[in-house]
Amino acid sequence: MLLEIDDITLHYGRIQALHGISLHVNEGEIVALIGANGAGKSTIMRAISGLRAVSRGAIRFNGEDISKVRADLRVARGICQAPEGRGVFPGMTVQENLEMGAYIRRDHAAIAQDMERVFGLFPRLLERRKQAGGTLSGGEQQMLAVGRALMARPKLLLLDEPSMGLAPMIIQQIFTIITEINQQGTTVLLVEQNAQQALSRAHRAYVLETGNIVKEGTGADLLHDPAVKAAYLGVA
Repeated sequence: MLLEIDDITLHYGRIQALHGISLHVNEGEIVALIGANGAGKSTIMRAISGLRAVSRGAIRFNGEDISKVRADLRVARGICQAPEGRGVFPGMTVQENLEMGAYIRRDHAAIAQDMERVFGLFPRLLERRKQAGGTLSGGEQQMLAVGRALMARPKLLLLDEPSMGLAPMIIQQIFTIITEINQQGTTVLLVEQNAQQALSRAHRAYVLETGNIVKEGTGADLLHDPAVKAAYLGVA
């Protein structure tokens, strides 16, 4: 088991955002978290990456409790996030943005290999490598955010709403690349409002409502679950 979240709660001030969440991600999986806005999906991601401290419970990565480990040290252990909103450095070029993803690494030959890998996954970024990140389209910025996270060579890639605000054709392209990244050996935890795409790609998934997990199962099972279809897929 690569990631294990054991009975965590998390507060924003007096407001309890997560209520005893337990889930796990096995090595080699794509696991999806789906749910409405405010369900707690992004809060779980922030807890895993160390951007929000949990109030109770444990987060274990590779068998080690990392609940109190600093966010930058979690990156060094192999947890990397492409955040909601992409977080591209607008004044830096595409190549400089990607180099920022490798800032903790010193293996220059391997960094160059990973840069080529990212350009292989996202040929558009190769075309735009000297262009400022802030001038890219939304889809290109999403590709850059994912590529930058990959430059840290993560064991676990956290993707927070990768399809947000993108055209349907670009969404399809992004999810095809997510599947390819997984097939190349990277484990993926995915937060996504596009439940159809997420469940179609995920090995397993969890459904969140108001800070609680209310369902879990394989992606295929949840894709055909009547309650999930009615709530998240627009099917009565």
